[in-house]
Amino acid sequence: MAKLAQGTKYRGSIHDFPDFDPSQDAETLYNAMKGFGSDKEAILELITSRSNRQRQEICQNYKSLYGKDLIADLKYELTGKFERLIVGLMRPPAYSDAKEIKDAISGIGTDEKCLIEILASRTNEQIHQLVAAYKDAYERDLEADVIGDTSGHFQKMLVVLLQGTREEDDVVSEDLVQQDVQDLYEAGELKWGTDEAQFIYILGNRSKQHLRLVFDEYLKTTGKPIEASIRGELSGDFEKLMLAVVKCVRSTPEYFAERLFKAMKGLGTRDNTLIRIMVSRSELDILDVREIFRTKYEKSLYSMIKNDTSGEYKKTLLKLCGGDDDAAGKFFPEAAQVAYQMWELSAVARVEVKGTVRPAGDFNPDTDAKALRKAMKGLGTDEDTIIDIIAHRSNAQRQQIRQTFKSHFGRDLMADLKSELSGDLARLILGLMMPPAHYDAKQLKKAMEGAGTDEKALIEILATRTNAEIRAINEAYKEDYHKSLEDDLSSDTSGLFKRILISLATGNREEGGEDRDRVREDAQVAAGIWFSCPLFGIQLSEAAGFHSDKVFQMCYRYV
Repeated sequence: MAKLAQGTKYRGSIHDFPDFDPSQDAETLYNAMKGFGSDKEAILELITSRSNRQRQEICQNYKSLYGKDLIADLKYELTGKFERLIVGLMRPPAYSDAKEIKDAISGIGTDEKCLIEILASRTNEQIHQLVAAYKDAYERDLEADVIGDTSGHFQKMLVVLLQGTREEDDVVSEDLVQQDVQDLYEAGELKWGTDEAQFIYILGNRSKQHLRLVFDEYLKTTGKPIEASIRGELSGDFEKLMLAVVKCVRSTPEYFAERLFKAMKGLGTRDNTLIRIMVSRSELDILDVREIFRTKYEKSLYSMIKNDTSGEYKKTLLKLCGGDDDAAGKFFPEAAQVAYQMWELSAVARVEVKGTVRPAGDFNPDTDAKALRKAMKGLGTDEDTIIDIIAHRSNAQRQQIRQTFKSHFGRDLMADLKSELSGDLARLILGLMMPPAHYDAKQLKKAMEGAGTDEKALIEILATRTNAEIRAINEAYKEDYHKSLEDDLSSDTSGLFKRILISLATGNREEGGEDRDRVREDAQVAAGIWFSCPLFGIQLSEAAGFHSDKVFQMCYRYV
């Protein structure tokens, strides 16, 4: 189990196993891998029930009993993400970090995000252990390898962090706080260009307690949070590293909660990040990470892992998570309980439909346009910045950003985004940037283009939009394609399906209150008719002798 400072409460999910017998555990693992196939369930149950210190004893006993290396056997028997996760758990923490960094700088390219995550978040002691483990495992100097694989101010800050010399004294000098605030301000906001050395020196060496006070005073003095100045003054991987340092100074568990959320949100999962964090924090502060995750994202870490992974890989991650904060009657920390109760109350009181994207407070289209231009300028694209801005602005604000972008740079923001992004991300971002009516018009056009028709898309849009939205779609369709939506629906569909689509596309659904006499009349008509709507995949029967117009009027009013 991880060594704790005196008086510190243990916040990991993995504990020393009581009545621990390393020889017995070694035998259990040997039997689980003996013969044809392997008992993966037994392996994951045992390894996630032992602390890292106990796992090292099991490795030693395994070699003594069988003359074999346990990690080598696990690698041979297991595969894929499950193998990486189990093997990561079997390494001592410093050696696990050393392996991650070695992988990050080996071969073509560099995994800068991995370097940032590890070196920005580790304590002095953890850094010293990491450097020693790297030397022991690879017979190479970590600092020399980092220097050989990185460059510029990014490299300089990594080297500073690798020294593991951050001040640890909690006694803070008010005069030094004020001096550092002034130095940072003069190095950035007040200077033509930026004195990166000052940022590196102060953020790389001062104690966390000191820096928290610096950040508070910086906001009071300049009216801007330090993060805003970093984003405005620095760029690229250096900017990301400095922002990570600031986040870890403010709250290391919150930094990891954010990293975990980003690793699992959207399409695909960043499994290397997920594995690295769950392994490294399982005996340090995963309970704090869970609490912040639940409060910040209104869902439990457990549930997100459960929905985003599968198989033995999922089971192992859930064991490391240590519990589900969303489970009925499950205790979870006070802050998360309060947030959950507030959510429950709001869910009961909520009547109207509410979206997840709201107008950003203190919105500045000029700042956003410049940030997007910076994210797409030069070699490579800063997708994280693009996502962060566009996903946190309302559609009306996005349209202001488009106009401002063209005014400032004489360029079309949509065209730039299209050239810089690709695949599903490009489609998603470009869709968000379009006014809703134009987006719907485009989806309808695509549904009717080429061979065949995407009936599901036609149904989804035309059956769910309000009269005002339908009318806006008609105008957008005419403006974008110089054709009438009704004409295209008529030429691309047929029969009763065409008739109800065109009826819906007029946007004339009745919007008044209910008329009970009319309801009874329509119900009597329905009772005498054997029918069902083709929208739901069942054929209408003309054989019953009913008036189809009447049925369509009813579908039109009440479907």
